[in-house]
Amino acid sequence: MLKIQKPTSAGLRHLVQVSRDELHKGKPEKTLLRPNHSKAGRNNHGRITVRHQGGGHKRKYRVIDFKRNILDIVATVLRIEYDPCRTAFIALVEYNNEDKEKRYIIATDKMKSGDNIIASKSVVDVISGNAMPVGQIPVGTIIHNIELTVGKGAILCRSAGTSATLIGKEGRYVLITLASGEVRKVFKDCMATVGVVSNIDQRNVKYGKAGRRRWLGQRPGTRGTAMNPVDHPLGGGNGKGGKLALTPWGKPSRGFRTRKCKRTQKFIVRSRHLAKKK
Repeated sequence: MLKIQKPTSAGLRHLVQVSRDELHKGKPEKTLLRPNHSKAGRNNHGRITVRHQGGGHKRKYRVIDFKRNILDIVATVLRIEYDPCRTAFIALVEYNNEDKEKRYIIATDKMKSGDNIIASKSVVDVISGNAMPVGQIPVGTIIHNIELTVGKGAILCRSAGTSATLIGKEGRYVLITLASGEVRKVFKDCMATVGVVSNIDQRNVKYGKAGRRRWLGQRPGTRGTAMNPVDHPLGGGNGKGGKLALTPWGKPSRGFRTRKCKRTQKFIVRSRHLAKKK
């Protein structure tokens, strides 16, 4: 649910936030916290390799269970929490074993405290939050937290409101459709979770002011057309007249394909670029 503030100031006039009234108000699970050092976009030589990063509020990383490798043991959702390091909400679950182990997982949409979930290598109920190999999931099911390498942990569909659709099965592989329109092969033994990732309204958030972006560690970026010709290919008026958008180093910045991993190209059945043309 979205929350719109009263326009008592310029920064609040256009602010649209996600309501967190139903989330846990206390502190996170201390045993699942780790230090999170900000690198401000710099590498081990101190050079900026990722621009427009730096500053922001201090925060600790929550260790998320992307593998779901505690199998055939029912877990109870204790609470739903806000995670400052990701857009999705997270759920603290407790497994009903001797150790009563607690772990964080990515919360699914409409998940609430008291729900029971389970992960297994065999067929389990197709209920939101349950995890199983994609080969055991029925065709047409909405899934997220999808592995690409068996046992490595979820890679695809982890951010707020994302999901994929299982559309078919071919021998050792299953076919999934991603939100971009890409159709991809995934090994049938890779784990996935049923349902849609929580916090669907994240796509409608408006920050209202530049300072709110700075709190998140995002630094401002100057338009190339506002620079001098010595600083940018589009500087000094050279960007006017419908010219191609470029990076400061002269490479196209919109629609230019930068994919270099040819090894996994064979798993892509239909590219997202072809899906957009249709």
